[in-house]
Amino acid sequence: MKSQYYPPRFGDDKFHCIQCQVFANQTWHNVFVEKIGPSVFNASRCAHCNKITYWYNKSIAWPDNSPTEPIHPDLPADCAIEFEEARNIFSRSPRAAAALLRLCVQKLLPHLGEGGKNINDDIKSLVSKGLSPLVQKALDYCRVVGNNAVHPGEIAINDTPDVAQKLFSMINFIVEDRISRPKEIDQLYSSLPDDARKQIESRDKKS
Repeated sequence: MKSQYYPPRFGDDKFHCIQCQVFANQTWHNVFVEKIGPSVFNASRCAHCNKITYWYNKSIAWPDNSPTEPIHPDLPADCAIEFEEARNIFSRSPRAAAALLRLCVQKLLPHLGEGGKNINDDIKSLVSKGLSPLVQKALDYCRVVGNNAVHPGEIAINDTPDVAQKLFSMINFIVEDRISRPKEIDQLYSSLPDDARKQIESRDKKS
């Protein structure tokens, strides 16, 4: 089961390291830069990998990795392209990343048994089939935030990047609930002895 992801935030004493991706303690240091004046540079050192991340004006300056949740291993390959591209550009344009993640969701819906042409209609169809309210809310979050990212003035994604950042987490949650858990249960069920599975199938046919 996927664990909670805590993105790097300036001043926090614990978060998932952007370099080793491990949730670990961080120690903070001021960085002196000659001729720049009052220091706007800081450094955080990860207790797990001992590597340093440099910050400028409270944002990560190096390494040039996006402080976003890593991709879920069960996200289908055709959806992973947009997810990874969104991670790569998130620091430079949260708004563009949000739009890519909405496309990722649209490509994910056929893997959940829907058409993938209209996200709203697909969510409605999934709800009619008994979709968990939590997954419905996660899908609608991705639909609204990702869509509004391409409509200036509705949600100021670049001003509130945390809103876009949550999209990565929502997509991973959807994959965990709709793909990973059923797969795990199917694997456990298939490991039952043949006689036991035949008895269960016989029971269900009678009912």
